[in-house]
Amino acid sequence: MSNSRIAAVDVGNDSLKGIFGTLDHELNIPNVIARDIEDRPVIGIEELDSKDPLEGIHIRVHSPALKENNVIYRVGQLAAKSDNSTELDPGSSKSEEDQTLIMLFAALALDAVKEENAKTFTKNNNVIDTSYILGTGLPLREVKEGKDAGYRSKLLGSVHQVEFLVTPKYQGIKVNLKFEEVKVYPEGFAAFINLVMDNDLNIINKDLIDKPILIQDIGGLSTDIAVIKNRNVDDDKAQGFNLGVSEALEQIREEIRSKHGVELDSRRDVVDIITKKTNRNHIMVRGSRTSVHDITDRILVDLAKKQYRLLRNVWQKNSQTEICYFVGGGSAVLKDYIKTLNNNLDGYNIDFFEDEKESIWMMANAYYKLISDHLRRTAPKEKKSEDKDKKAVKA
Repeated sequence: MSNSRIAAVDVGNDSLKGIFGTLDHELNIPNVIARDIEDRPVIGIEELDSKDPLEGIHIRVHSPALKENNVIYRVGQLAAKSDNSTELDPGSSKSEEDQTLIMLFAALALDAVKEENAKTFTKNNNVIDTSYILGTGLPLREVKEGKDAGYRSKLLGSVHQVEFLVTPKYQGIKVNLKFEEVKVYPEGFAAFINLVMDNDLNIINKDLIDKPILIQDIGGLSTDIAVIKNRNVDDDKAQGFNLGVSEALEQIREEIRSKHGVELDSRRDVVDIITKKTNRNHIMVRGSRTSVHDITDRILVDLAKKQYRLLRNVWQKNSQTEICYFVGGGSAVLKDYIKTLNNNLDGYNIDFFEDEKESIWMMANAYYKLISDHLRRTAPKEKKSEDKDKKAVKA
């Protein structure tokens, strides 16, 4: 019988972020997929196993949870190079898209095949049988609509299989994924948990924990504004909006192609241009560094105004709010524009995470803390007693 392994996975619009085990493995995979054939052509097939598996994720996915089953995909970096790659469309629901599940299954399979997990999972004839305890999340809007229950039920009670095809190091290995438990959290509440708890589940921000605050999570497809009062999300006042950065990124990508004749592989490429430390908002055109400030500024200022309008409207209905934290990948893209708007107007008390990695990994970190806390609270009494004894000994 396989042991169960913790997985905390944020399937973000830009990329999947996953934390596994006892914080011993992290994965960051661009959220891009492309249909493919079984024998994809590879130059230098003999050297395939010397390459990074993350650069060549090529899988067949079989799951009763999928609308289109038993299909072959390129995933992540490999998919971004394809002409037929797909990213999640604005207006789509994360909980209802095959792409969300394909990304999730691919990440779990990549964790399962690691040599370090040979003692955790059983392997027979190149088939690995796994069991995961999953912590993940959905946009607030989808949770309020009750879609978290349907998403959870898709995962539980079934076996989902990922077969590695022409993938470096893992060719021919099949991974059977089972879930012992699945917890689906509202993304806004998860952000709050990450603000106030460390990885050992200790309170780290006592000044913040009892304040009425807002958390504006700007994603690719949607924006959630969580209203936190008395350490809980106010379900009635928290709101989700179908406004993310994806549409703006696509518009920038299209205008760069139209004006400069430069084809960018994915939205991730656009984000890199906007957020890179040096030569920000510049691209190479026929070997010459060229500014695209005129395109990015016009489109992103317009989006920042829309995001700021959402903040203003929610704050007016929650007038005793003390601060709003901006989180998520979209906040990293819009940070400078929103700050400028706020400074030029009367201005609210707002804050961003200057550590870009902390902002991008916030949801995955939060899911890890939440699922760990759930396991701690639901552990058998004997185990809790052992833990208390250990703490007493340490003291």
